[in-house]
Order: sequence, then structure tokens, then C-alpha cells
Amino acid sequence: MDISQKVFDVTDSDGNYYQFKNNELGFKKFSKLLDFNSYCVMEATGYYHYQLAYYLLETGFKVSVENPLSVKRYIQMRLSKLKTDKSDSKLICEYAMHVELKLWKGNSKEVQECLQITRALWVYTKQRTMLKNKLHGESVLGEPSKIVVRSLKQSLNQLDKTMQALEERLLFLVKDTHKDLFTRITTIPGIGRKTAIMLIVLTGGFERFSSASELCSYAGLTPMIRQSGSSVKGRPRISKMGNQKLRNLLFMCSFTACKYNKACRDLYERIVAKGKSKKLALIAVCNKLLKQAFAIAKSGLIFDATYKSTLVKN
Repeated sequence: MDISQKVFDVTDSDGNYYQFKNNELGFKKFSKLLDFNSYCVMEATGYYHYQLAYYLLETGFKVSVENPLSVKRYIQMRLSKLKTDKSDSKLICEYAMHVELKLWKGNSKEVQECLQITRALWVYTKQRTMLKNKLHGESVLGEPSKIVVRSLKQSLNQLDKTMQALEERLLFLVKDTHKDLFTRITTIPGIGRKTAIMLIVLTGGFERFSSASELCSYAGLTPMIRQSGSSVKGRPRISKMGNQKLRNLLFMCSFTACKYNKACRDLYERIVAKGKSKKLALIAVCNKLLKQAFAIAKSGLIFDATYKSTLVKN
């Protein structure tokens, strides 16, 4: 299925093509074509696929929501010269028959609200930075306009109140569902309350991942190596194919972790001593923080600075 704001296009396994409105009436018409053995596959298209995905899930159909980059690469591999909604829906159907699909489970209402709040806070944070920069720019003028300065301060104060209310609601929701996990994650030196909340919300209480390496990949902190033969050897970089918000928060946390988290500080100093860049060392610290958080979430223990893994040889 190829989904846009107003309509969604469908191609079935027999090659039949349909188009429906992206609303409840269209969902009902589409569901009449399905039976309980049907498997619906769509790509994640911003916010536009959510209503249909949840409708199908609640109705009892199997649903997969695929990464749009994976679908795009498959379409490019077919060397198709045609780019229309109809052709895209046909190629998505072919994609679904050639790859291993994972069932989409959706989120609870509480998790959905948490995700909406985090997205709103991300937007408001950018607006707050913009207002502060504008206020600073106006204040350095020889004769700043009083009405402009007052207006900017009022907007900034209102934005602070709005963000505070959202943060309090988010904290309440996280504590209501993952109070013990939140308390244990915040025992890690370098991870504050805001980062702990983001980790819990974005990972579904760490239930979405079965290993720490998967979590690091989700944050886009795993290395991407480019090498071909003996002549092409690119400089390794992090993939950045992950959650930017979480990656930015962890990078800020890495500075504090290098001071107060012994394992992170030792890792940072060891990498820098080898002549590597400080930025590379900080990225390694981000990975270390994620692995510590994952271990604490799965073990049910609090942070212990003296803990030594039994896998480490004496």
C-alpha cells in the first residue's frame, strides 16, 4: 500500500489495483476486500499511515509497516522508469513477497501520548532557541525596540510554561508505567531525568530491543565502514541512520559521563591516549551509556560502579 494524505493506493497479490480515501469510510471499503488470512504491508509515510495501520490492527488483520528506505532501495534495484502511486503500490506488493516481514504491534494509548509529547517538546525546544537568539540579537542593538523585546520575552515565558506542563505530564506517564525502570536508569552517572524519559519512551521500556547492539543501531551510533580493495579505504563514521533526538541527548550526556562515570571516563581516556579524536571518544562513551542502560533495564539491578562482568577474564 502506498499512502498519502488524502488517499491510499492498494495492489493485491493478483495484481489488482484499488484506490481509497484515507479516512474511516475508505478504511471500511478497503476492509471488505480482505479476509482474515490477508496480510497488509505499507511503508511508514510520516503520520499518514497511522490511522489505517491502527484500524487494520484493531479489526484483526495482520499488518507490517516497513522502513521507507528499505522500500525505496528495493524499487531502485528494479530500475523502474515509472514513478506513480499505482506503480509504487505494485512494487511494495512485490517487496512484501520477497522479504521477511515483521508484524507491526502498534503502541498503547499511553505510549502514543508520550511520543506525541516528545515530538511537541522537540518542536518547542527549537522555537525556544530561536526566540532566545532573536532576543539576544535585539538586546545588542544600540536602541532596541521596547515593544519587540517585550513581545519576545512574553512569547518565551509562555513557551516555558507550555514546555513545563508537557514535561510534567510526560514524567507522570513514564512513572505511572515504568516507575521502577525510570528510578534505576537515573542511577547511571551521566544520564539525567530527561534522557531517562526519552530512553524509556522511544524504546518502549526497552522491550523493542533484544540486544544492546540493536539499541545502538537504533540511535545511529554504530560505525559504517567503507572499504573496497586496497585503494578505497574511507574513514569510519557513525551511520546516523537512527533516532536523531536520542543521539543528540546522549552526546550531551557523554560530557557529564566522562567526569562522573568511571567506566566511561576510562574508555574516553583510553581512546584519546591512542591518538584518536576526542569526538570519536565521546561517541564511544554514548555507546557505553546505552549498553549500561540496556543492562540495567534487562537485569532489574541499579547501577554499580564496582561491578565487573563475569565474561571479562582476570
